[in-house]
Amino acid sequence: MYVDSIDGKVIRSHLRRLQQTASAFEPEAGKLARWGLVLARTLIGGGRLLIAGNGGSAAQAQHLAAEFVGKLREDRIPLSAIALTADTCGVTAIANDYGYGHVFARQVRAHGQPGDVLLLISTSGRSPNLLEAADTGRALGMRTWAFSGDRPNPLAERCAEALAVPSNDTQIVQELHLAAAHLLCEYVDAALPRAHGAPPSPVELRVMAGAPR
Repeated sequence: MYVDSIDGKVIRSHLRRLQQTASAFEPEAGKLARWGLVLARTLIGGGRLLIAGNGGSAAQAQHLAAEFVGKLREDRIPLSAIALTADTCGVTAIANDYGYGHVFARQVRAHGQPGDVLLLISTSGRSPNLLEAADTGRALGMRTWAFSGDRPNPLAERCAEALAVPSNDTQIVQELHLAAAHLLCEYVDAALPRAHGAPPSPVELRVMAGAPR
């Protein structure tokens, strides 16, 4: 009775908010199909995905990198993805020598190349180190994407494109960021046969550029 009256309310409330936000997020998540095609082309062409976030979003970055270097479902070639949160020696050295605001931007400068993809993950969209990383990525000619919370937020504005969860509830945003990460992997895997060794079709070029089909 205690569990049903107290804990049950917590469960129902959380799941109701998650369901409502997921429904509102569905149109925004539609851009993941295009991102998957762009990312598949980038990775097959020798490019790289760099991913960064703080706290729970750091865990999301490492999770997503593991899916690409390992696999999501079916066996496939490993794809180059680096979580900029995972190198504790590098992160702490940069933070100690240059300040925490530079921990990601300096790594972006070291590893990023024009045409690579930089994905920055933040529930608030206001982390100074991610904003600096976004500026650095754009200056290098990288594609800058964000997973963020509700708009408006500085990170979504600083990146070329953003996938914004329409919520200010950190837990809900993180849960839908995880769903978005898995969907991005699904779309990349689906696009790999088309991306491998074949030039983009005119339709694909328009999709990759963000134009309507």
